[in-house]
Amino acid sequence: MKKVFVSGCYDVLHGGHLEFFRQAKALGDYLIVCLPSDSALFLHKRRLPWIPLDHKIHVISALEPVDEVVVGEDMEPGLNFKTQFLRIKPQILAVTDDDKYESPKRELCAKVGADYVRLPKNLNYDPISSTEIVERSRSMAQAAVRVDFAGGWLDVPRLARTDGYIVNCTISPMVSLYDWPYEKCSGLGGSAAYALLQGKDGVASELDNNVGWQDPAVIMETGLCVWKSGPRPVLEAKMNPSFLSGKMALFWTGKTHVTQALTELNRDYDLLARAGQVAREAAFGRDFDKLCEAVRMTYEMQLKEGMQELPNLAAKAAKYCGSGHGGYAVLLFDERPHRRDLLAVEPYMRHFME
Repeated sequence: MKKVFVSGCYDVLHGGHLEFFRQAKALGDYLIVCLPSDSALFLHKRRLPWIPLDHKIHVISALEPVDEVVVGEDMEPGLNFKTQFLRIKPQILAVTDDDKYESPKRELCAKVGADYVRLPKNLNYDPISSTEIVERSRSMAQAAVRVDFAGGWLDVPRLARTDGYIVNCTISPMVSLYDWPYEKCSGLGGSAAYALLQGKDGVASELDNNVGWQDPAVIMETGLCVWKSGPRPVLEAKMNPSFLSGKMALFWTGKTHVTQALTELNRDYDLLARAGQVAREAAFGRDFDKLCEAVRMTYEMQLKEGMQELPNLAAKAAKYCGSGHGGYAVLLFDERPHRRDLLAVEPYMRHFME
């Protein structure tokens, strides 16, 4: 009888695992699946198992290609199954074609005369990993988007400064994967919201795109937030944004923009930092007039950067959202007018209370 041995965490079982078991079983007559003990898994993944070990044993034992399930207790990276493998002495060790421990596994196979066989990850449908499944389980059904009042760009790690603050606020209407009431590429943090709706690490996604972290940070936090400039989000304070109700609107410029393409432009970072400091004072004091002052300061910086002047919309203060040069502009009014060229938005906080 030709025994085939496979090993893996199999923490969230999916179709790719079952196909791998079928391909492995086809190499011989008897398939043995080795699962790591909880301590061995922790050594490899640096986390607790998502599914208790006894549950995994019960489920995998019931699969059609599987003949036996054993538990690996060894604490050697990539070889938690070593003792079981030497005890069973199978004829084949089957691995996936992305195996990261080929060298030590081949050495182990040589000790018992086993063949080391790589199997392709072939499926007739879109593959998914256990990590992606867990991400989906953490995904939001809805997410807010955000407007930034002052300090934007100081959340980009290489542009951070010790005197910098970023002041922003989440707004509604909210978005979902199936309902997106805003223009795309518009300066409202949509790419971060989309990542969070898929259960991904929004901060990592934005930093990987060489832009700042403010969008996912405030979308996850919600409310009117003051952040310290730096390489990672540090929340100094969150305020109830209710004093902004009925006072905000968005104006669509008719032009999309992509932040990555605008990062290297020359801009007045000193003025940007001063605007962030004024906005911080405004947030702590719930001072609408001072917040308008900070927005006007930021708009002054945006015009110096080369952005086109916004049309006269009779707002108390206005600025481009996000990296500007298109997208939405946020407008502040003492009392928001009813105009067809404006999109009314409201401040959003998860637990909205005075």
